[in-house]
Amino acid sequence: MVSSSHEALHRIFQQEPGLFSRVARNLGVAFPPPTSASELSTDLTEIQPLERRVDRLLRMDTEDGSFVLAVESQSRPSADKPASWAYYLSHVYAKYRVPPVLLVVCPDRKTAAWAGRRFDIGPRQWPSLTLRPLVLGPDDVPVIDSPDEAARDIPLTILSAALHRSEPEADAILNALAKALKGLSADDESSAGTFIELMEQGLGTTRAAELWRHLMAVDLSFFQSQTAQQLRAEGQAKALLLLLGHRGVEVGEGDRERIVGCGDPEVLDEWFTRALTAGSMAEVFAPAGESGLAD
Repeated sequence: MVSSSHEALHRIFQQEPGLFSRVARNLGVAFPPPTSASELSTDLTEIQPLERRVDRLLRMDTEDGSFVLAVESQSRPSADKPASWAYYLSHVYAKYRVPPVLLVVCPDRKTAAWAGRRFDIGPRQWPSLTLRPLVLGPDDVPVIDSPDEAARDIPLTILSAALHRSEPEADAILNALAKALKGLSADDESSAGTFIELMEQGLGTTRAAELWRHLMAVDLSFFQSQTAQQLRAEGQAKALLLLLGHRGVEVGEGDRERIVGCGDPEVLDEWFTRALTAGSMAEVFAPAGESGLAD
């Protein structure tokens, strides 16, 4: 599983192409919702050995025509980026003959302010190209802290949490999202697993990521996806170690590695139950059917 928060900020538009038209309204630009969307190759490499890749590229077909959406996730200002973006748009237009739109998604206000400028490329007297990215930052996506509102648009809630991940509102957004996911039907399990993974990616290494892991570990019986099971196991392992520490049971480095490395929720449940009364790790790890206690 890719852990980069960079990935989530553009991948969410692949998962839900219609999200673009919804968030574009926050930027004062009206794009009709797509009637269809198809992913295009992000490889913009030339014949010569010069490799260039845009983060995400989608052809969006609407009732008013088609356009190519290039989505870039940008975590900090970069003097080299405007030239690369201009190249992406020019190359896409030359290759597909469809008007391109650049969306830059920034998880902090400083980067969003920088990316939102108009970039003139060429001499001051007569710029040959003017680059005008659409930019999404924390101020351009609402804080969604109501489970009902989150349930109405889960992809937008994920984007909201990712862009507000370092702010006090992050906790409320994640709690609302967790409740909304629990309300999904069994038929939505596949999508739910993707949403859980995207949210973890989007939070990066922030404190909010730990809260999300905790929320997903509390009760994931409603999902059986691999991602959910992994998160559940990680939460159980942490809870088991906390219990052992609280009870004063000595945990060696090898014991700790065995617990953390166990990905089976049922085994961790058994160990946790034994740890409630065990006096040693030998009792906790006793084979099935044995208590580990002397007769």
